Formats: sequence, structure tokens, C-alpha cells
Amino acid sequence: MLVGYMRVSSDGDRQVLDLQRDALLAAGVDARHLFDDRASGSRDDRAGLAAALAFLRPGDCLVVWKLDRLGRSLPHLLTVVNDLKARGVAFRSLTEAMDTTTPQGELLFHVFGALAQFERSLTQERVRAGLAAARRRGRRGGRPAVIGAETLAAVVAALEGGASKAAVCRTFGVKRSTLIDTLARIGWSAGAAERGGRGGA
Repeated sequence: MLVGYMRVSSDGDRQVLDLQRDALLAAGVDARHLFDDRASGSRDDRAGLAAALAFLRPGDCLVVWKLDRLGRSLPHLLTVVNDLKARGVAFRSLTEAMDTTTPQGELLFHVFGALAQFERSLTQERVRAGLAAARRRGRRGGRPAVIGAETLAAVVAALEGGASKAAVCRTFGVKRSTLIDTLARIGWSAGAAERGGRGGA
């Protein structure tokens, strides 16, 4: 069974939603099996996506118009698709012609995975450089760091992937004040991330 998922940023994007609906119907998705959200892609509480994922069964295929309709970021997209694969559910993106049931689609998915790993490595390197710079400036005193280096790298990757600080605090179980203090210590800011060409918190 084909199950379609659509997303627009606001109620005012009716034309974009119609475009997605028409494309999914043309791809063979039954109108009764369409799910949608009217929310920013950075939100992690999309009820339509949660309902679509819960509706899927082994042998089904989740279909989207474009990859950016599904994932908040590349790591999030890969997590969702990997979870689908583990459940025996296929994935198709119409615009990018990605279909995990084909060898070409599977290859593209692995390429995306390699890019995501490269991104995580760069983030970890940047965090380590920030911590080293802080130590060179003599910032060794004060409270011991509550967020470990590996967790901090994951936190920064999530923030730069579009997650909110509130979502990060919930996911990693840290206090907001601790998160803000730690980000300030390593010199990370949403503005700096945006200037670097990536999304901020």
C-alpha cells in the first residue's frame, strides 16, 4: 500500500499543498491514505507525520513529494528512513526520484548517509576546536561541564539541523540554562550557524 505524507509551513500555503496532493495522487496514492501537516519543518511534534508513521505496515511504501517535506534535517531524514527500513517499509521521494526498493535508490540513500556522517564529523571537529580555544583562554574553572563532548556534538548537530533548544533539552535531558551556558562556552550561536550557511536553533 502507498501512503502519502505532505507538509506546508502554514495554512496560507494552500497552493503548495494542492501541488503535493496532485503529485501523490498521480503516483498512485489513494486519497484516503494521505496525511499532512501545516507546520514548520523544524518542529518535532508533527501530528500528521506521527499518524502516517503509525499507519504504515510492513510491505507499505511512504511517498513524499520532496525530501524536505519529510525531514527536519539530513540526519533526521536518515533516521526516519532507516526506521522505515527496519520495519519493512519502503520510501519514495517523487522529485528526487528516490525509491529504496530500487538499487539506484538504495545507493542514493547510502550516499546521503555518508554525507550525514561527514557532517557529524565536521560538527565534532568544530566542537573540539571550540573547547580547545576556550581552554587556551584560561576558561578551565567554574562548574564542571554537564554535557559531555560526544553529547555536545550531537546537540550542536541537532540545533544546526533545525531543532529548537526546547526540543534538544527534552531529547538529551539537559536544563535550558545548562545548554545555553555550554553553547556560550564553545562560542556557538544561531547567528554564526546561519552565516555559515546552515540553519540555526
